[in-house]
Amino acid sequence: MFNGEYAHTIDDKGRFTMPTKLRDALRDGFYITRGLDGCLNMYDSEQWKVFEAKLAALPTTNKSARDFVRFFVSGAVDSAYDKQGRVLLPPNLREYAKLDKDIIIAGVITHCEIWDAVAWQEKQKGVVGNIEELTEQMSDFGV
Repeated sequence: MFNGEYAHTIDDKGRFTMPTKLRDALRDGFYITRGLDGCLNMYDSEQWKVFEAKLAALPTTNKSARDFVRFFVSGAVDSAYDKQGRVLLPPNLREYAKLDKDIIIAGVITHCEIWDAVAWQEKQKGVVGNIEELTEQMSDFGV
C-alpha cells in the first residue's frame, strides 16, 4: 500500500533517490511505465503482475484494447534501486513525463506516480479547486 508525497531531484544521469519509506516495499524490484495524465507509474512486482494480468485478458481483436496495452507495456522497465537507493529513469520515460529536475513521487494505494514537480502542483490545484464535485461523483462508487 503506497501513500504520501515525496519531493526529489533527478541528477544529470537521470537518477533519483528512492524515498526511504518506499525502499522496503520495493526491495524485490519494481516496474516503471507511462501513466495517465502525463506522469509515470511505479508498481511493485506483485501489483505489476496483477495489472499485467488484467491487460493480458483484454481482447487482442479490439483496437482500443491493443492500443491501451501498448501504451503501458511497451514503455515498461523492470527496475531496482542501486546500493545508494537511486533509481535510473530511462530517457524515453523522462521525456514522456517531461521530467527534468524536480519531481514528486506520490503514493496512490496500489502504485506510485512520478510527476514533474510543477505539473504535480498544477494538477493538485485543479483537484483541490474541484474537490466538492469530485466528492459528489465518488459517492456514486460508495466512497
